[in-house]
Amino acid sequence: MLMSKSDRAARIHYMANGFRVLTPGDHVVCGVSGARIAIEDLRYWDVASQRAFASAALATEAMAPQ
Repeated sequence: MLMSKSDRAARIHYMANGFRVLTPGDHVVCGVSGARIAIEDLRYWDVASQRAFASAALATEAMAPQ
């Protein structure tokens, strides 16, 4: 039986120049805001912490030195 991957979070391994989908899904969750990010809209992530970010502003805020 085929299962739909819609409305399911993907597991992703983030790398410096891209990412690899480990478990298929249609979105990931932002590591700061908790917002859903469609896989096709995923542009910002942190390799070290393996977190995705919904926007450049959230990524900058999360990775700024304290």
